[in-house]
Amino acid sequence: MRGILIVGAGQAGLHLALGLLRNGYEVTLVSNRTPDDIRDGRVMSGQAMFATALGHERALGLDLWAGDCPPIEGMQVAVAGPGGEPVIRWDARLDTPARSVDQRLKMPAWMAEVERLGGKIVIHDATVDDLESYAAQYDLVLVAAGKGQLASLFETDPERSPYRVPQRALALTYVNGLTPRPGHSAVCFNIIPGVGEYFVFPALTHTGPCEIMVFEGLPGGPMDCWSDVRTPAEHLARGRSILETFLPWEAERCDGVELTDENGVLAGRFTPVVRRPVATLPSGAPVLGVADVVVLNDPITGQGSNNAAKCAASYLAAILEHGERPFDAAWMERTFARYWENARHVTAWTNALLAPPPPHVLRILDAAGRFPEVASRFVNGFDDPADFTGWFTDPAAAEEYLTRIGG
Repeated sequence: MRGILIVGAGQAGLHLALGLLRNGYEVTLVSNRTPDDIRDGRVMSGQAMFATALGHERALGLDLWAGDCPPIEGMQVAVAGPGGEPVIRWDARLDTPARSVDQRLKMPAWMAEVERLGGKIVIHDATVDDLESYAAQYDLVLVAAGKGQLASLFETDPERSPYRVPQRALALTYVNGLTPRPGHSAVCFNIIPGVGEYFVFPALTHTGPCEIMVFEGLPGGPMDCWSDVRTPAEHLARGRSILETFLPWEAERCDGVELTDENGVLAGRFTPVVRRPVATLPSGAPVLGVADVVVLNDPITGQGSNNAAKCAASYLAAILEHGERPFDAAWMERTFARYWENARHVTAWTNALLAPPPPHVLRILDAAGRFPEVASRFVNGFDDPADFTGWFTDPAAAEEYLTRIGG
């Protein structure tokens, strides 16, 4: 039985740990928080997950909330005009519904499953010295803790990391009482040119079904306005004020809105980055980075948890295929390269949406309101971002595609 240690008990670390346990590996998981810390703490993300990522969970028996979590059946896209009305507005269905389960529900349940399957959980804030000790004891050490000292061990890949500062001021708000949109449930994806973006979608939290409001403001702009917020009530009020100013059709849905709980708010910012996958410890031992540690994208495309699940599934397959051979640095590089083959498309598309929308993107969004094929392709690209490379992120390919469909 090969021994593997994973630092980090988030979407990727737990997913990978459970996959390994189900395949007969000895697994130790190091977390800096207990299940109660997570359950009783502040929300961590929006985590809207699409069909492929949900399928990876389902394959390991980890889809524990399918009967309780409200489905996300499609997406509505709107571009705000200067007069307070949308200049572009349309919707389309996903081929397979998405779902969002509060990580305060998911992570404690998965940690319990790790222990039920015989895995060991160590509550400890791991350091570089700890990694040295772990590397001497285990066949493979993986770092899935995306923030803090350990993530900084992994060098930035400058060719894949165009940013040196955060590209958005971010805020999350978990709410009840939002008026449902007409028709099918959806991610409502609102673009405010020169200001930022606003998303809202159904989810499940510990109080039951809810909606998650996500604000992405351009730094220094009117949506970069969270630093002086002191209470959850002020956070909710600030969000409503943004909607009243820039998205009145979304503000109308908020008449009866209230927070799900006092910990249902979050604000902050981070710099998107791609890091090199292998960190070499002072002893010379290599450790492998996982998910956000090595590919950290802005949430504008909602891919964080999806990337984490896909990374965990890809790494799991690579470990199982490797058999009894040593997990050396060369194997780690190949394992990441296999994951990057998909993740590179996510990064390119996400970075494209962080920039001011170029003419070809506005043409695509406008055409989607007239051609259901375009709307469906855009919406379902959130599940398979590789498709965007062939028509959305390249102006010439976009022009050819729109000409072919008559747009």
